[in-house]
Amino acid sequence: MTEPRWWLRMAQAAQRSSSIFLRDVGNGLLDVSHNMLALVGLLVVALIIFAAGRADLRESVEQQAFDWLQQRHTARAEEAGYVAGPDDADSAALARALATDPAALNRQQAAVASWLSRRYRVAPEPVARLVQEAWQVGQRARLDPTLILAIVAIESSFNPFAQSPVGAQGLMQVMTRVHNDKYEVFGGKLAAFDPVTNLRVGVQVLKECIARAGGLEAGLKFYVGSGNAEDDGGYAARVLAEQHHLTRVAAGQQVSVTVTLPTASVAATAPSAASAPVPPAEAAVPPSADARPSVPEQVALAR
Repeated sequence: MTEPRWWLRMAQAAQRSSSIFLRDVGNGLLDVSHNMLALVGLLVVALIIFAAGRADLRESVEQQAFDWLQQRHTARAEEAGYVAGPDDADSAALARALATDPAALNRQQAAVASWLSRRYRVAPEPVARLVQEAWQVGQRARLDPTLILAIVAIESSFNPFAQSPVGAQGLMQVMTRVHNDKYEVFGGKLAAFDPVTNLRVGVQVLKECIARAGGLEAGLKFYVGSGNAEDDGGYAARVLAEQHHLTRVAAGQQVSVTVTLPTASVAATAPSAASAPVPPAEAAVPPSADARPSVPEQVALAR
């Protein structure tokens, strides 16, 4: 009868010892936590007092907070949809540049720039700059850069000074008088003839057309000004065919620079939006034979 009681006393003693140990450890951790919080509080108060007496430090903190908020605003704007705007200070020089060394491009971009330069008989350096811009803007606008370049090719054959009879201007044949508000951040409507600016604004208009129409082909129909017509005169087919060629070139495939495009039908009343000359040796490539109506859909889109 005595042996079980001995083990019972041993278990009770061990339980009391464990309880005392855990209580002491808990009290110690609580004291350490209180001391750490007190120390952190003292440091915060000291930093506040120090910052209150340092105007330059306050300005630095305010500037960092402002920059963070501005970055968040830009990120939300890009998530909501692409809006054309000037570059930040770090890339402003690149935005002003009208030419780029093709050797600075990656393999895909260099292949596309070389092919477009030979197909449309334009210098490789400015084409390389536009290819570079198409890749950058396409990423922000969530559009395939080959689509952007295909539209430039069909609309103006890479002539930044092209103008249609109804007033569409520049590389992407944007209706400047309709979308002059989009050029304000670039300095005004004369920026329509700056190739990089025209491309950026044109991409924004294209995004709006696609969003309104609910799809790419329908959006192209709106972009060319045939949103309310039965057909677009073959415009979408020509753009998509040229994009297909550019996609193959970017993938490293061999594509002839004399490859033809679908023939545009005479479905509208006004002549082409971009009457750039046909490359002499590539007469089989009609640069911009699509037709625009007398009241472009871009006008309706802006209302």
